Amino acid sequence: MTESTSALEASFLQQAVELHQQGRLQPAQALYRQVLDLNPRQFDALHLLGVIARQQGDAAQAIALISQAIAIDGQQAKAHANLGAALLDAGRADEALASHDRAIALLPDYAMAWSNRGNALRRLGRLDDALRSYQRAIEIQPNYAEAHCNRAIVLQDQARYLEALGAAEDALNIKDRYADAWFARGNALHCLRLLPDAVESFDRAIHLRPQWAEAYSAQGSSLFKLGEFEAALDSYDYALKLKPDHALAHYHRGNALRSLGRNAEAIAAYRAALAHGDNPETIAFALASLGVGATPAVLPAEYVRSLFDQYANHFDEHLLQVLDYQTPAFLDGMLRRVAPAADLDTVDIGCGTGLCAPYLKAYSRRLDGVDLSQQMLDKAAARGGYDELACADLLGYLDAHTDRWDLAVAADVFVYIGDLQPVFERVRRALKPGGRFCFSVEAGDGADFTLRPTNRYAHTLGYIERLANETGFELLAAEPLAARQENGATIAGHAVVLRNTT
Repeated sequence: MTESTSALEASFLQQAVELHQQGRLQPAQALYRQVLDLNPRQFDALHLLGVIARQQGDAAQAIALISQAIAIDGQQAKAHANLGAALLDAGRADEALASHDRAIALLPDYAMAWSNRGNALRRLGRLDDALRSYQRAIEIQPNYAEAHCNRAIVLQDQARYLEALGAAEDALNIKDRYADAWFARGNALHCLRLLPDAVESFDRAIHLRPQWAEAYSAQGSSLFKLGEFEAALDSYDYALKLKPDHALAHYHRGNALRSLGRNAEAIAAYRAALAHGDNPETIAFALASLGVGATPAVLPAEYVRSLFDQYANHFDEHLLQVLDYQTPAFLDGMLRRVAPAADLDTVDIGCGTGLCAPYLKAYSRRLDGVDLSQQMLDKAAARGGYDELACADLLGYLDAHTDRWDLAVAADVFVYIGDLQPVFERVRRALKPGGRFCFSVEAGDGADFTLRPTNRYAHTLGYIERLANETGFELLAAEPLAARQENGATIAGHAVVLRNTT
């Protein structure tokens, strides 16, 4: 290369970097390419062309260009970190993690690599490791707003909502005009039931990024929880104007329309959600609750798990103070009257946060609990009283046990299961001969079980009695129960005690 060519290359590169730093990507891109016309092995031009490709959303081209640069000089930590970011964009999280590890090996105090490494770990589901990686980035660079925000996102994923709120606010204290941090703050506030503050936080995110469909949808969810259904509908409509294929916004829009009594429009919204890829089981039960299609036998497990993971932090307060929930005490009193016993091996089916534990422990030598929601089980463990807690599907858990328990209790669980025959069969096998089965249901009429607009099942007493006889149980008692309060009205239920006759 002649001296004049070398000078021209350096001049083009300097101009390109300046344009790149100004955000003028296309002219910078053109100059980087002119550099490569002069010197096809120019590391910086290849690397930074790859960075621009990633900024333009072309992960494959970014990976190809940055990999070429690394083949020329593999000792540049920034190139490995940028390759890792592009690999993560392409969904190649394991390779992304390896790239960030190589960057850190070359430059141990590289805060951005530690933070981006956390992103790869999060994608791989290694949330505790991700938190440690973000924390290391913050130790190196305490004013690293992105690392604080990323930490908030992982804490949110772990349902550590108060800590997530703190991390988001740490990010905002550093960089106030930071849409992602306002969004993370809104998500934490929503889950902490600080709903007006959540709405305001999502509003700040939208102000900074007006085309953000997900922020409008999230704001709609907080407005919906506040009972502001018209405002929620407006938010979902904005989200869908920006992103017409946003399945979750279609689904939540259906919920808002249903709450407004606009059932025909709700049905259309649910069908749109399905057309754009929403879970068919979730849509089937939403439609069934409006009288469209066959009634599903059970609610989708993922729906129930997600519902209660989000519900865990305020579950007890809502049930006891808002819904006047008395079922655990009622079932306890019924058991003491109808089937008194002591030193029992007991299983609490769908134990939730453990509201039944203080009652059941009084006459149980061993108390096991099972639930779909790990967040609920964490609350049950903190309450205490259980010898073992399992996060598992109910039928699979019961299948693994035969002649195991003297007593099985299911308080307010069968509102999420329509067809109870598979449960009854498995409970009977899991009970010792003569074992008791005590549970509650909401009282239905007409069909054996119906799915109500509340997304809860109701069962007739005749169905329960017939099913008990068919599956090897004797009916010891069935009593009317005030299951809960809803919108000022009492929801009628039944409390039932059966005995295993085998």
